[in-house]
Amino acid sequence: MRALVTGGTGKLGAGIVARLEREEWRVFAAGTKDGDLAHAGPAEALVERAAEELGGLDVLVNAAGAGFEPKPVTEITEEDWDQALGATVKGSFFATQAAAAHLRASGGVVFMIEDVAAYRPWPSFAPHCAAKAAQAMLTKVFARALAPEVRVCGIAPGPVAVEPGQEERRAAETLVGRVGSAEDVGDAVLFLTGADFVTGTSLVLDGGMLLQSGSARAP
Repeated sequence: MRALVTGGTGKLGAGIVARLEREEWRVFAAGTKDGDLAHAGPAEALVERAAEELGGLDVLVNAAGAGFEPKPVTEITEEDWDQALGATVKGSFFATQAAAAHLRASGGVVFMIEDVAAYRPWPSFAPHCAAKAAQAMLTKVFARALAPEVRVCGIAPGPVAVEPGQEERRAAETLVGRVGSAEDVGDAVLFLTGADFVTGTSLVLDGGMLLQSGSARAP
Protein backbone atom coordinates (compact mmCIF):
# COMPACT_ATOMS: atom_id res chain seq x y z
CA MET A 1 0.00 0.00 0.00
CA ARG A 2 1.11 3.55 -0.75
CA ALA A 3 0.13 6.23 1.75
CA LEU A 4 0.58 9.96 2.24
CA VAL A 5 0.35 10.96 5.90
CA THR A 6 0.05 14.70 6.49
CA GLY A 7 1.30 15.70 9.90
CA GLY A 8 3.43 12.58 9.60
CA THR A 9 6.37 14.04 11.50
CA GLY A 10 4.37 14.99 14.62
CA LYS A 11 3.93 12.82 17.69
CA LEU A 12 0.70 11.18 16.58
CA GLY A 13 1.43 11.21 12.86
CA ALA A 14 4.90 9.71 13.26
CA GLY A 15 3.40 6.87 15.29
CA ILE A 16 0.86 6.18 12.56
CA VAL A 17 3.65 6.18 9.97
CA ALA A 18 5.73 3.74 12.01
CA ARG A 19 2.78 1.37 12.41
CA LEU A 20 2.03 1.38 8.68
CA GLU A 21 5.66 0.87 7.78
CA ARG A 22 5.77 -2.23 10.01
CA GLU A 23 3.16 -3.67 7.66
CA GLU A 24 5.54 -2.87 4.78
CA TRP A 25 3.47 0.02 3.48
CA ARG A 26 5.34 2.65 1.51
CA VAL A 27 4.67 5.91 3.33
CA PHE A 28 5.37 9.57 2.56
CA ALA A 29 5.46 11.32 5.94
CA ALA A 30 4.79 15.02 5.35
CA GLY A 31 5.58 17.75 7.88
CA THR A 32 5.47 21.52 8.01
CA LYS A 33 8.59 21.74 5.85
CA ASP A 34 6.61 20.18 3.01
CA GLY A 35 4.29 23.17 2.65
CA ASP A 36 1.41 25.02 4.26
CA LEU A 37 -1.62 22.84 3.62
CA ALA A 38 -3.97 25.68 4.50
CA HIS A 39 -3.48 26.79 0.91
CA ALA A 40 -4.51 24.86 -2.20
CA GLY A 41 -1.26 25.28 -4.11
CA PRO A 42 1.10 23.74 -1.53
CA ALA A 43 -1.40 20.96 -0.81
CA GLU A 44 -1.60 20.04 -4.48
CA ALA A 45 2.19 20.17 -4.82
CA LEU A 46 2.61 17.87 -1.83
CA VAL A 47 0.14 15.32 -3.16
CA GLU A 48 1.77 15.27 -6.58
CA ARG A 49 5.22 14.87 -5.04
CA ALA A 50 4.05 12.00 -2.85
CA ALA A 51 2.28 10.27 -5.75
CA GLU A 52 5.36 10.59 -7.92
CA GLU A 53 7.71 9.21 -5.27
CA LEU A 54 5.37 6.36 -4.31
CA GLY A 55 4.18 5.54 -7.82
CA GLY A 56 0.59 6.44 -6.99
CA LEU A 57 -1.59 6.69 -3.90
CA ASP A 58 -3.81 4.16 -2.16
CA VAL A 59 -4.34 5.96 1.14
CA LEU A 60 -4.38 9.55 2.37
CA VAL A 61 -4.21 10.13 6.11
CA ASN A 62 -5.09 13.71 7.09
CA ALA A 63 -3.32 13.99 10.45
CA ALA A 64 -2.01 17.55 10.20
CA GLY A 65 -3.37 20.01 12.74
CA ALA A 66 -2.56 23.06 14.82
CA GLY A 67 -4.12 25.37 17.37
CA PHE A 68 -4.45 23.00 20.30
CA GLU A 69 -3.67 25.58 22.97
CA PRO A 70 -5.90 26.28 25.98
CA LYS A 71 -7.20 29.83 26.13
CA PRO A 72 -10.32 31.48 27.57
CA VAL A 73 -12.90 32.40 24.94
CA THR A 74 -12.53 36.07 25.87
CA GLU A 75 -8.87 35.97 24.83
CA ILE A 76 -9.06 34.02 21.57
CA THR A 77 -7.70 35.95 18.60
CA GLU A 78 -8.18 35.81 14.86
CA GLU A 79 -4.73 34.24 14.61
CA ASP A 80 -5.87 31.43 16.93
CA TRP A 81 -8.75 30.72 14.59
CA ASP A 82 -6.51 30.80 11.52
CA GLN A 83 -4.16 28.25 13.09
CA ALA A 84 -6.92 25.90 14.17
CA LEU A 85 -8.86 26.00 10.91
CA GLY A 86 -5.83 26.14 8.62
CA ALA A 87 -4.11 22.76 8.73
CA THR A 88 -7.01 20.84 10.27
CA VAL A 89 -9.91 21.92 8.07
CA LYS A 90 -8.54 23.65 4.99
CA GLY A 91 -5.56 21.30 4.92
CA SER A 92 -7.77 18.21 5.07
CA PHE A 93 -9.99 19.64 2.35
CA PHE A 94 -7.26 20.70 -0.07
CA ALA A 95 -5.15 17.55 0.40
CA THR A 96 -8.19 15.35 -0.22
CA GLN A 97 -9.25 17.45 -3.17
CA ALA A 98 -5.78 17.13 -4.72
CA ALA A 99 -5.56 13.39 -4.03
CA ALA A 100 -9.01 12.54 -5.37
CA ALA A 101 -7.92 11.58 -8.89
CA HIS A 102 -5.10 9.36 -7.64
CA LEU A 103 -7.36 7.65 -5.11
CA ARG A 104 -10.13 7.12 -7.65
CA ALA A 105 -7.60 5.40 -9.92
CA SER A 106 -6.52 3.03 -7.14
CA GLY A 107 -9.88 2.60 -5.38
CA GLY A 108 -8.31 4.13 -2.29
CA VAL A 109 -9.24 5.38 1.14
CA VAL A 110 -9.08 8.76 2.87
CA PHE A 111 -8.73 9.02 6.65
CA MET A 112 -9.58 12.12 8.64
CA ILE A 113 -7.79 11.98 11.99
CA GLU A 114 -10.43 13.80 13.98
CA ASP A 115 -10.67 14.14 17.78
CA VAL A 116 -13.27 13.56 20.48
CA ALA A 117 -13.15 17.36 20.82
CA ALA A 118 -15.52 17.37 17.83
CA TYR A 119 -18.19 16.02 20.20
CA ARG A 120 -17.39 17.98 23.37
CA PRO A 121 -17.82 21.76 23.95
CA TRP A 122 -14.57 22.54 25.76
CA PRO A 123 -14.52 26.34 26.36
CA SER A 124 -10.73 26.42 26.72
CA PHE A 125 -10.30 24.86 23.27
CA ALA A 126 -13.05 26.56 21.28
CA PRO A 127 -11.22 26.89 17.92
CA HIS A 128 -9.88 23.33 18.20
CA CYS A 129 -13.33 21.88 18.97
CA ALA A 130 -14.89 23.78 16.08
CA ALA A 131 -12.13 22.77 13.68
CA LYS A 132 -12.43 19.10 14.58
CA ALA A 133 -16.21 19.23 14.24
CA ALA A 134 -15.76 20.71 10.77
CA GLN A 135 -13.24 18.01 9.87
CA ALA A 136 -15.70 15.34 11.02
CA MET A 137 -18.26 16.81 8.64
CA LEU A 138 -15.72 16.66 5.80
CA THR A 139 -15.56 12.91 6.41
CA LYS A 140 -19.22 12.69 5.44
CA VAL A 141 -19.03 15.27 2.65
CA PHE A 142 -16.12 13.60 0.88
CA ALA A 143 -17.59 10.13 1.40
CA ARG A 144 -20.55 11.20 -0.71
CA ALA A 145 -18.53 13.27 -3.17
CA LEU A 146 -15.93 10.60 -3.96
CA ALA A 147 -18.15 7.49 -3.88
CA PRO A 148 -18.14 4.82 -5.11
CA GLU A 149 -14.47 4.67 -6.04
CA VAL A 150 -13.07 6.16 -2.82
CA ARG A 151 -14.06 5.48 0.78
CA VAL A 152 -13.62 8.16 3.45
CA CYS A 153 -13.42 7.28 7.13
CA GLY A 154 -12.86 9.31 10.27
CA ILE A 155 -10.91 8.26 13.35
CA ALA A 156 -11.58 10.31 16.48
CA PRO A 157 -8.92 9.62 19.12
CA GLY A 158 -9.37 10.44 22.77
CA PRO A 159 -6.39 10.44 25.16
CA VAL A 160 -3.59 9.18 22.93
CA ALA A 161 0.02 10.35 22.76
CA VAL A 162 -0.54 12.31 25.99
CA GLU A 163 2.05 14.55 27.59
CA PRO A 164 4.58 12.86 29.89
CA GLY A 165 3.37 12.81 33.48
CA GLN A 166 -0.29 12.97 32.44
CA GLU A 167 -0.76 9.26 31.81
CA GLU A 168 -2.37 8.37 35.14
CA ARG A 169 -4.82 11.29 35.12
CA ARG A 170 -5.83 10.73 31.50
CA ALA A 171 -6.12 6.95 31.97
CA ALA A 172 -8.67 7.58 34.74
CA GLU A 173 -10.89 9.32 32.16
CA THR A 174 -11.32 6.08 30.20
CA LEU A 175 -13.29 2.91 30.85
CA VAL A 176 -10.38 0.63 29.97
CA GLY A 177 -8.01 2.21 32.50
CA ARG A 178 -5.22 3.21 30.16
CA VAL A 179 -4.29 5.89 27.70
CA GLY A 180 -4.13 5.14 24.02
CA SER A 181 -1.16 5.35 21.71
CA ALA A 182 -0.35 6.37 18.19
CA GLU A 183 -0.10 2.65 17.46
CA ASP A 184 -3.79 2.28 18.41
CA VAL A 185 -4.63 4.89 15.78
CA GLY A 186 -2.41 3.13 13.26
CA ASP A 187 -4.22 -0.14 14.01
CA ALA A 188 -7.52 1.60 13.28
CA VAL A 189 -6.17 2.82 9.93
CA LEU A 190 -5.15 -0.74 9.06
CA PHE A 191 -8.52 -2.15 10.12
CA LEU A 192 -10.58 0.39 8.19
CA THR A 193 -8.40 0.05 5.10
CA GLY A 194 -9.59 -3.54 4.89
CA ALA A 195 -13.18 -2.83 5.92
CA ASP A 196 -14.48 -2.09 2.44
CA PHE A 197 -18.14 -1.71 3.46
CA VAL A 198 -17.35 1.19 5.80
CA THR A 199 -17.45 4.78 4.58
CA GLY A 200 -18.72 8.16 5.73
CA THR A 201 -18.53 7.35 9.41
CA SER A 202 -16.10 8.01 12.26
CA LEU A 203 -14.59 5.47 14.63
CA VAL A 204 -14.29 6.92 18.14
CA LEU A 205 -11.03 5.61 19.58
CA ASP A 206 -11.14 6.83 23.16
CA GLY A 207 -11.23 3.81 25.47
CA GLY A 208 -14.77 4.75 26.42
CA MET A 209 -13.88 8.28 27.55
CA LEU A 210 -17.02 9.86 26.09
CA LEU A 211 -19.15 7.52 28.21
CA GLN A 212 -17.61 8.73 31.45
CA SER A 213 -19.71 11.21 33.43
CA GLY A 214 -16.81 13.64 33.73
CA SER A 215 -15.68 13.39 30.14
CA ALA A 216 -17.04 16.82 29.20
CA ARG A 217 -14.13 18.54 30.91
CA ALA A 218 -11.17 19.65 28.84
CA PRO A 219 -7.99 17.57 28.79
